[in-house]
Amino acid sequence: MDKEPITVSGLKNLKSELEDLKNNQRPKIVEAIAEARSHGDLKENAEYHAAKEQQALIESRVIAINDLIARANVIDVTKIENNGKVIFGSTVKLQDLNENKQIIYKLVGQDEADIKKNLIFFKSPIGKALIGKDKGEMLTVNTPSGEKNFEILDVDYI
Repeated sequence: MDKEPITVSGLKNLKSELEDLKNNQRPKIVEAIAEARSHGDLKENAEYHAAKEQQALIESRVIAINDLIARANVIDVTKIENNGKVIFGSTVKLQDLNENKQIIYKLVGQDEADIKKNLIFFKSPIGKALIGKDKGEMLTVNTPSGEKNFEILDVDYI
């Protein structure tokens, strides 16, 4: 069973999602199934089938979260000495040399990745190119939208 790197906040988010699924969503769906059952014939009962489908989604997410938590290798970058090197969990300030703008990314695990929040998977093309690099280095990344050039302006372990 491979350990999955995860940030401290990523683990906290997973645990609160799991709690919500178990304590709020699961009981609601059990209620909805019971309610739909009371309407009689289950073969043509759309509410019942929709509720059962929702229940299956909830249960599979609960299993997935439990698996992730069991395999979690929590990396707290605030406890690591910052030597300017890009590592898992670090926050990197980049100068996009193609578009002449600055971007800040945090390198996270797959389950935490959310490009809208500038959280990028450390095994994504940009993530892989950044890992191990130092503040001040230039890099070229082949992305699905073409070649991008960056300069690493700063590396934070926050």
